[in-house]
Amino acid sequence: MPRFTVGDRVRVDIPNEVDPDHDRYHGRHGTVVEIFEDDAAEETGRELDAFLFTIEFDSEDTMDFRGRDLRPPLE
Repeated sequence: MPRFTVGDRVRVDIPNEVDPDHDRYHGRHGTVVEIFEDDAAEETGRELDAFLFTIEFDSEDTMDFRGRDLRPPLE
């Protein structure tokens, strides 16, 4: 079961500064607009990897993130 649902506000948290998405997305806030379930958790052994969240940012661009990259908003 994902810890966020469609409509929730979230904050992207990518602490690894060498991750290619860190500079562009770390610390940004947005809204969950879709959730997909896949078998990634079976490959990684991490339950949070079972869900892929589509986040729409305030600038209206979207990006997909795993649950491990999302936190409650600071706002």
